[in-house]
Amino acid sequence: QVQTVASGGGLVQFGGSLRLSCTASGSDLSSYSVAWSRQAPGKEREGVSCIRLSDDRTWYLEFAKGRFTISSDNGENTVYLQMNNLKPEDTAIYYCAADYSCPELASRMRETSFWGQGTQVTVSS
Repeated sequence: QVQTVASGGGLVQFGGSLRLSCTASGSDLSSYSVAWSRQAPGKEREGVSCIRLSDDRTWYLEFAKGRFTISSDNGENTVYLQMNNLKPEDTAIYYCAADYSCPELASRMRETSFWGQGTQVTVSS
């Protein structure tokens, strides 16, 4: 099973940018899909974006379209989430995970242990 670690979060002003990294170990990522999710205080986890690494097909939740870009560096076994034009409502802990498909990842949103520790993103107004 692939283990993933999210990093790259921080404090940024309204309209700023951050690039999150999801680094994998335990297996080659190329046959997996990787998703980013987030959880804001007092709210349930929600999906952000997913990439199918066999062909780099991507999916985005509506709020992420046009602002966030998911990409991969297979040589580094890493998936990135470039976030631009950040808003205070993007403040959350961001998590990543790998599984065999994006639908499978979407079905596991409520499994806290599956998503690991995450990285905090705070956007100030």
